[in-house]
Amino acid sequence: MRYFAMVAAGATLWGCWALFFRPAGFTGPQNAVLVLTAMSLPAPFLFRRDALRDRRATLALLVVALADAANTALFFAAMERGPVSVAVLTHYLAPLLLALLAPWVLGEERSTRALVGVPATLVGLSLLIGRPDRDFSGMTALLGAGSACFYAVIVLAAKQAARAYSPMAVTSLHAPISVGVLLLGFGPRALPPTVDEGTLLVLVGGVVCGLIGNILFHTGLRHVPTTATGALTYLEPLTASLVGWAFFSETLTPLALGGGVLVLVAGAWVAAERRATLPPVTVPADTR
Repeated sequence: MRYFAMVAAGATLWGCWALFFRPAGFTGPQNAVLVLTAMSLPAPFLFRRDALRDRRATLALLVVALADAANTALFFAAMERGPVSVAVLTHYLAPLLLALLAPWVLGEERSTRALVGVPATLVGLSLLIGRPDRDFSGMTALLGAGSACFYAVIVLAAKQAARAYSPMAVTSLHAPISVGVLLLGFGPRALPPTVDEGTLLVLVGGVVCGLIGNILFHTGLRHVPTTATGALTYLEPLTASLVGWAFFSETLTPLALGGGVLVLVAGAWVAAERRATLPPVTVPADTR
């Protein structure tokens, strides 16, 4: 169960982004570039030429980089454009996509629990973050759903990259490429106007939530079925809602609390399936 706990811990750290983003006040692309820059810090120490021999893993790492640039750009654009609840809810279509695609893409055994549990967690999430008094934004939903597609690609590609790259390498080596793609796409708008306390705060968030969170996530990912991983990632919006309630005076209704409980119960139910017989993903010893 320790690998399930690692995936859950990584998703929980992702849910703490607001503690760093809201006080800084930067735009989505600026936050994305700063976070990915922080995640790039260990990259010079992690590059190993031997890993390049596994072309499939190296190509998968490149796919992670491109998908992460698109994922962050679309998700933060959704957060800026419209209601946060719509952006987050549509972004978390990703676990449902993973439950459907993993047996086809990775050859994993189809999980009946995931096919039942992931839609259940989506219902719980809608109760948790939905606000009937807020306007629905079609463009926000479209951007959030687009980010969900790229996030699903990240998880699937990271599984393949783990054939030759350690969890920290998968986390850090893709980040400089993602930064380059964002700078090409957004230009100067992706750079913070000045280097101040807000910049340092987001960089710290990049280390804590981005670097550490992703290392935990990718370490567990090698030993956890993709369908269960998708369900456990729902801990991110659950944590984000609790952070908003605890630190930013956002309300949690009894219905929202019930949705949070449903998210936790369904995620734990999916994660517990077949854990005793799950074979780990093989990673060559000389590339760890």
